[in-house]
Amino acid sequence: MLEVNVRAQLPEAPTMPVARVEFRAVFDAECPYVWTTLRRLGVAESDVEDLVHDTFVRIAAHLHEYDPSRPLRPWLFVFAVRMARDHRRLARHRHEVVGVLEEGLVDAGVRPDEAIAARQKHELVMQALDALEWDKRVVFVACELEERDVAEVAQCLQIPRNTAASRLRLARVEFTAAVRRLCLRGGRP
Repeated sequence: MLEVNVRAQLPEAPTMPVARVEFRAVFDAECPYVWTTLRRLGVAESDVEDLVHDTFVRIAAHLHEYDPSRPLRPWLFVFAVRMARDHRRLARHRHEVVGVLEEGLVDAGVRPDEAIAARQKHELVMQALDALEWDKRVVFVACELEERDVAEVAQCLQIPRNTAASRLRLARVEFTAAVRRLCLRGGRP
């Protein structure tokens, strides 16, 4: 039997930047952000915990590539986009039933009528997001919900700035139309 030297087949450890980023610190600080981003990108609440885990496994594998002189969240956003895209491509994940409110969205001290209004608003936004095509949704989430600049989003997604701006413009129109349509259907303002 042929013996294989496993160590010889492993790639050399990547060189770490001088200002090294610790995985635990990234995970502790950014897990809620990755969770929220995956939900906004259409990952079902029932799947988001597993996908957050998988996303951070990939982040850990590539953390040596991160440039600490750059903002962390746009870099994490790209991982979340890729994971959500791959997840949504699976046939069993294409149709999501919106209706579960994520924990922590409503303050425990909020009146019940305010909690119901917050839940309805959240469901409305998630349904309107589901009406957007993937490419438009990604740009819309980054620019409108995360308040990122179009140029920054284009750079993160490695698309031309004009393409990102066009997708954002179209997504705004489609999102607004979806909200109106859903409000008329549901009788909400």
